[in-house]
Amino acid sequence: MNIRAFKYASPLIVFGMAYFAFTLKGWWVALPLLYAWIFIPLVELFIKPNNENVSKTEEELIKNDPLYDWWLYIIVVLQYVALFYFLQSMKDTTLSSYEIAGRTLSMGLLCGVFGINVAHELGHRVKTSEQLMAKALLLTSLYMHFFTEHNKGHHKRVATREDPSSARYNEPIYIFYFRTVIFSYISAWHIANDEMKKMGLSIFNWKNEMIQFHLIEIIFVGLIFYLYGWMMTIYFIAAAIIGFLLLETVNYIEHYGLQRKPTGEGKYERAMPEHSWNSDHTLGRLMLYELSRHSDHHYLASRKYQILRHHNDAPQMPTGYPGMMILSLMPPVWFRIMNKRIKEWNKIKSPS
Repeated sequence: MNIRAFKYASPLIVFGMAYFAFTLKGWWVALPLLYAWIFIPLVELFIKPNNENVSKTEEELIKNDPLYDWWLYIIVVLQYVALFYFLQSMKDTTLSSYEIAGRTLSMGLLCGVFGINVAHELGHRVKTSEQLMAKALLLTSLYMHFFTEHNKGHHKRVATREDPSSARYNEPIYIFYFRTVIFSYISAWHIANDEMKKMGLSIFNWKNEMIQFHLIEIIFVGLIFYLYGWMMTIYFIAAAIIGFLLLETVNYIEHYGLQRKPTGEGKYERAMPEHSWNSDHTLGRLMLYELSRHSDHHYLASRKYQILRHHNDAPQMPTGYPGMMILSLMPPVWFRIMNKRIKEWNKIKSPS
Protein backbone atom coordinates (compact mmCIF):
# COMPACT_ATOMS: atom_id res chain seq x y z
CA MET A 1 0.00 0.00 0.00
CA ASN A 2 1.42 3.35 -1.09
CA ILE A 3 1.40 6.12 1.52
CA ARG A 4 0.71 8.72 -1.19
CA ALA A 5 -2.79 7.24 -1.57
CA PHE A 6 -3.81 8.78 1.76
CA LYS A 7 -3.71 12.30 0.32
CA TYR A 8 -6.92 11.43 -1.53
CA ALA A 9 -8.66 11.12 1.81
CA SER A 10 -8.52 14.92 2.05
CA PRO A 11 -11.76 15.48 0.06
CA LEU A 12 -13.59 13.66 2.86
CA ILE A 13 -13.06 16.86 4.87
CA VAL A 14 -15.91 18.36 2.84
CA PHE A 15 -18.29 15.67 4.09
CA GLY A 16 -17.26 16.53 7.64
CA MET A 17 -18.04 20.17 6.94
CA ALA A 18 -21.37 19.16 5.41
CA TYR A 19 -22.24 17.32 8.63
CA PHE A 20 -21.80 20.57 10.56
CA ALA A 21 -23.79 22.44 7.90
CA PHE A 22 -26.69 19.99 8.27
CA THR A 23 -26.67 19.78 12.07
CA LEU A 24 -25.80 23.33 13.15
CA LYS A 25 -27.21 26.74 12.29
CA GLY A 26 -25.92 30.22 11.55
CA TRP A 27 -22.75 30.57 9.49
CA TRP A 28 -22.06 26.83 9.84
CA VAL A 29 -24.50 26.11 7.00
CA ALA A 30 -22.07 27.80 4.61
CA LEU A 31 -18.92 26.03 5.83
CA PRO A 32 -18.51 23.69 2.80
CA LEU A 33 -19.14 26.64 0.47
CA LEU A 34 -16.54 28.83 2.17
CA TYR A 35 -13.99 26.02 1.89
CA ALA A 36 -14.70 25.23 -1.78
CA TRP A 37 -15.25 28.70 -3.20
CA ILE A 38 -13.12 30.98 -1.02
CA PHE A 39 -10.40 29.07 0.83
CA ILE A 40 -9.23 26.79 -2.00
CA PRO A 41 -9.28 29.45 -4.79
CA LEU A 42 -7.38 31.93 -2.59
CA VAL A 43 -4.74 29.43 -1.52
CA GLU A 44 -4.23 28.24 -5.10
CA LEU A 45 -3.36 31.77 -6.15
CA PHE A 46 -0.23 31.52 -4.01
CA ILE A 47 0.78 27.87 -4.53
CA LYS A 48 2.70 26.96 -7.67
CA PRO A 49 1.18 24.14 -9.74
CA ASN A 50 2.92 20.78 -9.54
CA ASN A 51 3.47 19.29 -12.99
CA GLU A 52 5.54 16.30 -11.90
CA ASN A 53 4.63 12.84 -13.14
CA VAL A 54 5.36 9.57 -11.37
CA SER A 55 7.84 7.17 -12.93
CA LYS A 56 6.68 4.18 -14.96
CA THR A 57 7.62 1.85 -12.11
CA GLU A 58 5.69 3.89 -9.55
CA GLU A 59 2.75 4.13 -11.94
CA GLU A 60 2.35 0.35 -12.04
CA LEU A 61 2.35 0.16 -8.24
CA ILE A 62 -0.08 3.03 -7.86
CA LYS A 63 -2.42 1.74 -10.56
CA ASN A 64 -2.87 -1.56 -8.75
CA ASP A 65 -3.16 -0.19 -5.20
CA PRO A 66 -6.77 -0.89 -4.10
CA LEU A 67 -6.80 2.01 -1.62
CA TYR A 68 -7.23 4.49 -4.49
CA ASP A 69 -10.41 2.67 -5.49
CA TRP A 70 -11.69 2.42 -1.92
CA TRP A 71 -11.65 6.20 -1.53
CA LEU A 72 -14.15 6.32 -4.40
CA TYR A 73 -16.30 3.53 -2.99
CA ILE A 74 -16.47 5.31 0.37
CA ILE A 75 -17.75 8.42 -1.43
CA VAL A 76 -20.76 6.44 -2.71
CA VAL A 77 -21.80 5.59 0.84
CA LEU A 78 -21.06 9.06 2.23
CA GLN A 79 -23.05 10.75 -0.54
CA TYR A 80 -26.21 8.91 0.49
CA VAL A 81 -25.52 9.44 4.19
CA ALA A 82 -25.14 13.17 3.47
CA LEU A 83 -28.38 13.21 1.50
CA PHE A 84 -30.19 11.57 4.43
CA TYR A 85 -28.81 14.15 6.88
CA PHE A 86 -29.72 16.95 4.48
CA LEU A 87 -33.33 15.84 4.13
CA GLN A 88 -33.67 15.26 7.86
CA SER A 89 -32.19 18.67 8.63
CA MET A 90 -34.57 20.48 6.28
CA LYS A 91 -37.57 19.33 8.32
CA ASP A 92 -36.63 21.92 10.94
CA THR A 93 -39.38 24.56 10.73
CA THR A 94 -37.26 27.17 12.55
CA LEU A 95 -34.67 27.48 9.75
CA SER A 96 -34.14 30.95 8.33
CA SER A 97 -34.08 31.58 4.57
CA TYR A 98 -30.30 31.94 4.80
CA GLU A 99 -29.97 28.56 6.51
CA ILE A 100 -32.24 26.85 4.00
CA ALA A 101 -30.22 28.32 1.13
CA GLY A 102 -26.90 27.44 2.78
CA ARG A 103 -27.84 23.81 3.37
CA THR A 104 -29.30 23.42 -0.12
CA LEU A 105 -26.20 24.94 -1.73
CA SER A 106 -23.98 22.72 0.41
CA MET A 107 -25.89 19.61 -0.68
CA GLY A 108 -25.65 20.83 -4.25
CA LEU A 109 -21.89 21.13 -3.83
CA LEU A 110 -21.74 17.50 -2.70
CA CYS A 111 -23.89 16.45 -5.67
CA GLY A 112 -21.57 18.16 -8.13
CA VAL A 113 -18.14 17.59 -6.60
CA PHE A 114 -18.70 14.05 -5.37
CA GLY A 115 -21.95 12.76 -6.83
CA ILE A 116 -21.13 13.54 -10.45
CA ASN A 117 -17.34 13.87 -10.39
CA VAL A 118 -16.69 10.52 -8.69
CA ALA A 119 -19.40 9.00 -10.90
CA HIS A 120 -17.41 10.29 -13.87
CA GLU A 121 -14.34 8.40 -12.69
CA LEU A 122 -16.21 5.17 -11.89
CA GLY A 123 -18.24 5.41 -15.09
CA HIS A 124 -15.06 4.93 -17.14
CA ARG A 125 -14.26 1.67 -15.36
CA VAL A 126 -15.01 -1.71 -16.95
CA LYS A 127 -16.29 -3.49 -13.83
CA THR A 128 -20.07 -3.71 -13.70
CA SER A 129 -20.05 -3.03 -9.95
CA GLU A 130 -18.14 0.23 -10.42
CA GLN A 131 -20.44 1.34 -13.22
CA LEU A 132 -23.44 0.64 -10.97
CA MET A 133 -21.84 2.82 -8.30
CA ALA A 134 -21.39 5.57 -10.90
CA LYS A 135 -25.08 5.43 -11.76
CA ALA A 136 -26.04 5.46 -8.07
CA LEU A 137 -24.01 8.65 -7.58
CA LEU A 138 -25.52 10.30 -10.67
CA LEU A 139 -28.96 9.53 -9.26
CA THR A 140 -28.35 12.04 -6.46
CA SER A 141 -28.22 14.77 -9.14
CA LEU A 142 -30.98 13.25 -11.28
CA TYR A 143 -28.44 13.21 -14.11
CA MET A 144 -28.09 9.53 -14.90
CA HIS A 145 -28.13 10.17 -18.66
CA PHE A 146 -24.63 11.65 -18.20
CA PHE A 147 -23.36 8.06 -18.00
CA THR A 148 -24.55 7.40 -21.55
CA GLU A 149 -23.81 10.72 -23.20
CA HIS A 150 -20.42 11.33 -21.62
CA ASN A 151 -18.87 7.95 -22.35
CA LYS A 152 -20.41 7.35 -25.77
CA GLY A 153 -20.94 10.90 -26.99
CA HIS A 154 -18.69 13.50 -25.41
CA HIS A 155 -15.49 11.46 -25.63
CA LYS A 156 -16.05 10.89 -29.34
CA ARG A 157 -17.04 14.45 -30.23
CA VAL A 158 -15.02 16.48 -27.72
CA ALA A 159 -13.69 19.84 -28.97
CA THR A 160 -15.93 19.81 -32.05
CA ARG A 161 -19.05 21.78 -33.02
CA GLU A 162 -21.06 18.55 -32.73
CA ASP A 163 -20.34 18.20 -29.01
CA PRO A 164 -22.87 19.98 -26.76
CA SER A 165 -20.47 19.70 -23.81
CA SER A 166 -17.62 21.62 -25.46
CA ALA A 167 -17.85 25.39 -25.01
CA ARG A 168 -17.25 27.52 -28.08
CA TYR A 169 -15.02 30.57 -28.37
CA ASN A 170 -16.82 33.68 -27.03
CA GLU A 171 -19.78 31.62 -25.82
CA PRO A 172 -21.01 32.95 -22.44
CA ILE A 173 -21.49 30.26 -19.84
CA TYR A 174 -25.16 31.17 -19.35
CA ILE A 175 -25.86 30.42 -23.03
CA PHE A 176 -23.73 27.28 -22.74
CA TYR A 177 -25.86 26.01 -19.84
CA PHE A 178 -28.97 25.93 -22.01
CA ARG A 179 -27.19 24.37 -24.98
CA THR A 180 -25.36 21.66 -23.08
CA VAL A 181 -28.17 20.65 -20.71
CA ILE A 182 -30.77 20.37 -23.49
CA PHE A 183 -28.66 18.88 -26.27
CA SER A 184 -26.67 16.51 -24.04
CA TYR A 185 -30.00 15.08 -22.90
CA ILE A 186 -31.20 14.72 -26.50
CA SER A 187 -27.86 13.17 -27.45
CA ALA A 188 -28.21 10.56 -24.69
CA TRP A 189 -31.59 9.55 -26.11
CA HIS A 190 -30.13 9.23 -29.63
CA ILE A 191 -27.28 7.06 -28.36
CA ALA A 192 -29.56 4.81 -26.29
CA ASN A 193 -32.10 4.49 -29.12
CA ASP A 194 -29.39 3.64 -31.65
CA GLU A 195 -28.15 0.87 -29.36
CA MET A 196 -31.65 -0.61 -29.28
CA LYS A 197 -31.88 -0.51 -33.08
CA LYS A 198 -28.50 -2.24 -33.42
CA MET A 199 -29.84 -5.05 -31.23
CA GLY A 200 -32.99 -5.25 -33.32
CA LEU A 201 -35.15 -4.06 -30.44
CA SER A 202 -37.78 -1.37 -30.13
CA ILE A 203 -36.61 1.94 -28.68
CA PHE A 204 -39.38 1.46 -26.08
CA ASN A 205 -37.83 -1.79 -24.87
CA TRP A 206 -37.11 -1.88 -21.12
CA LYS A 207 -33.42 -2.51 -21.96
CA ASN A 208 -33.16 1.07 -23.24
CA GLU A 209 -30.80 2.78 -20.76
CA MET A 210 -32.65 6.06 -20.90
CA ILE A 211 -35.96 4.43 -20.03
CA GLN A 212 -34.29 2.65 -17.13
CA PHE A 213 -32.72 5.88 -15.89
CA HIS A 214 -36.00 7.79 -16.01
CA LEU A 215 -37.88 5.08 -14.16
CA ILE A 216 -35.21 4.95 -11.43
CA GLU A 217 -35.18 8.74 -11.05
CA ILE A 218 -38.99 8.95 -10.89
CA ILE A 219 -39.08 6.23 -8.23
CA PHE A 220 -36.30 7.95 -6.27
CA VAL A 221 -38.02 11.34 -6.28
CA GLY A 222 -41.32 9.65 -5.46
CA LEU A 223 -39.72 7.93 -2.47
CA ILE A 224 -38.36 11.23 -1.16
CA PHE A 225 -41.80 12.80 -1.63
CA TYR A 226 -43.46 9.91 0.22
CA LEU A 227 -41.02 10.03 3.14
CA TYR A 228 -40.47 13.79 3.45
CA GLY A 229 -43.24 15.64 1.64
CA TRP A 230 -43.29 18.11 -1.20
CA MET A 231 -41.20 20.88 0.40
CA MET A 232 -38.22 18.59 1.08
CA THR A 233 -38.61 17.19 -2.44
CA ILE A 234 -38.26 20.72 -3.82
CA TYR A 235 -35.12 21.27 -1.73
CA PHE A 236 -33.66 18.01 -3.05
CA ILE A 237 -34.44 18.88 -6.67
CA ALA A 238 -32.85 22.30 -6.14
CA ALA A 239 -29.67 20.64 -4.80
CA ALA A 240 -29.67 18.22 -7.74
CA ILE A 241 -29.93 21.12 -10.20
CA ILE A 242 -27.01 22.86 -8.48
CA GLY A 243 -25.09 19.59 -8.77
CA PHE A 244 -25.49 19.21 -12.51
CA LEU A 245 -24.90 22.92 -13.14
CA LEU A 246 -21.56 22.52 -11.35
CA LEU A 247 -20.80 19.66 -13.71
CA GLU A 248 -21.68 21.79 -16.73
CA THR A 249 -19.54 24.63 -15.36
CA VAL A 250 -16.63 22.20 -15.30
CA ASN A 251 -17.46 21.11 -18.85
CA TYR A 252 -17.40 24.77 -19.87
CA ILE A 253 -13.91 25.47 -18.55
CA GLU A 254 -12.41 22.15 -19.68
CA HIS A 255 -12.66 22.68 -23.44
CA TYR A 256 -13.52 26.36 -23.88
CA GLY A 257 -12.49 27.63 -27.30
CA LEU A 258 -10.46 24.55 -28.26
CA GLN A 259 -11.22 22.78 -31.55
CA ARG A 260 -10.05 19.60 -33.24
CA LYS A 261 -9.26 19.89 -36.95
CA PRO A 262 -11.65 18.15 -39.36
CA THR A 263 -10.06 15.38 -41.47
CA GLY A 264 -13.04 14.53 -43.62
CA GLU A 265 -16.81 14.54 -43.68
CA GLY A 266 -17.90 14.08 -40.07
CA LYS A 267 -14.40 13.05 -39.00
CA TYR A 268 -11.79 14.84 -36.90
CA GLU A 269 -8.22 14.40 -35.79
CA ARG A 270 -7.73 12.28 -32.69
CA ALA A 271 -8.41 13.98 -29.34
CA MET A 272 -5.00 14.99 -28.04
CA PRO A 273 -3.80 16.73 -24.85
CA GLU A 274 -3.96 20.06 -26.68
CA HIS A 275 -7.77 19.80 -26.90
CA SER A 276 -8.44 20.12 -23.16
CA TRP A 277 -7.46 22.78 -20.65
CA ASN A 278 -5.23 21.38 -17.94
CA SER A 279 -4.56 22.47 -14.36
CA ASP A 280 -1.83 21.12 -12.11
CA HIS A 281 -2.86 23.17 -9.05
CA THR A 282 -2.64 20.74 -6.18
CA LEU A 283 -5.66 21.50 -4.00
CA GLY A 284 -8.07 21.45 -6.90
CA ARG A 285 -6.53 18.23 -8.15
CA LEU A 286 -7.02 16.51 -4.81
CA MET A 287 -10.54 17.77 -4.21
CA LEU A 288 -11.67 16.62 -7.66
CA TYR A 289 -9.65 13.38 -7.80
CA GLU A 290 -7.32 14.66 -10.52
CA LEU A 291 -10.14 15.72 -12.84
CA SER A 292 -8.16 18.87 -13.61
CA ARG A 293 -5.51 16.78 -15.37
CA HIS A 294 -8.14 16.62 -18.04
CA SER A 295 -5.84 16.66 -21.03
CA ASP A 296 -4.49 13.22 -20.19
CA HIS A 297 -7.98 11.93 -19.38
CA HIS A 298 -9.21 12.68 -22.91
CA TYR A 299 -5.99 11.41 -24.42
CA LEU A 300 -6.47 8.05 -22.68
CA ALA A 301 -9.85 7.78 -20.94
CA SER A 302 -9.09 4.39 -19.41
CA ARG A 303 -6.34 5.80 -17.17
CA LYS A 304 -7.30 5.81 -13.49
CA TYR A 305 -7.32 9.18 -11.75
CA GLN A 306 -4.22 8.47 -9.62
CA ILE A 307 -1.95 8.02 -12.66
CA LEU A 308 -3.15 10.86 -14.87
CA ARG A 309 -0.16 12.72 -16.27
CA HIS A 310 0.90 16.26 -17.07
CA HIS A 311 1.54 16.96 -20.77
CA ASN A 312 3.78 19.80 -21.87
CA ASP A 313 1.77 20.12 -25.07
CA ALA A 314 -1.49 20.82 -23.23
CA PRO A 315 -2.85 24.35 -22.63
CA GLN A 316 -2.65 25.35 -18.98
CA MET A 317 -5.21 27.21 -16.88
CA PRO A 318 -4.00 30.19 -14.85
CA THR A 319 -5.34 28.68 -11.61
CA GLY A 320 -7.17 25.61 -10.30
CA TYR A 321 -10.66 24.41 -11.19
CA PRO A 322 -12.48 26.07 -8.24
CA GLY A 323 -11.07 29.48 -9.14
CA MET A 324 -11.67 28.96 -12.86
CA MET A 325 -15.29 27.98 -12.20
CA ILE A 326 -15.86 31.23 -10.32
CA LEU A 327 -14.13 33.17 -13.09
CA SER A 328 -16.35 31.57 -15.74
CA LEU A 329 -19.43 33.07 -14.07
CA MET A 330 -18.14 36.54 -14.99
CA PRO A 331 -18.09 36.37 -18.82
CA PRO A 332 -16.35 39.72 -19.54
CA VAL A 333 -13.48 38.85 -17.20
CA TRP A 334 -13.39 35.25 -18.43
CA PHE A 335 -13.18 36.32 -22.09
CA ARG A 336 -10.47 38.88 -21.35
CA ILE A 337 -8.25 36.28 -19.66
CA MET A 338 -9.02 33.09 -21.60
CA ASN A 339 -9.36 34.53 -25.11
CA LYS A 340 -5.88 35.96 -24.75
CA ARG A 341 -4.61 32.54 -23.68
CA ILE A 342 -6.29 30.87 -26.65
CA LYS A 343 -4.66 33.31 -29.07
CA GLU A 344 -1.25 32.73 -27.46
CA TRP A 345 -1.81 28.98 -27.54
CA ASN A 346 -2.76 29.06 -31.23
CA LYS A 347 0.46 30.94 -31.99
CA ILE A 348 2.46 28.24 -30.21
CA LYS A 349 0.69 25.49 -32.15
CA SER A 350 0.90 27.26 -35.52
CA PRO A 351 3.86 29.66 -35.49
CA SER A 352 3.99 31.96 -38.50
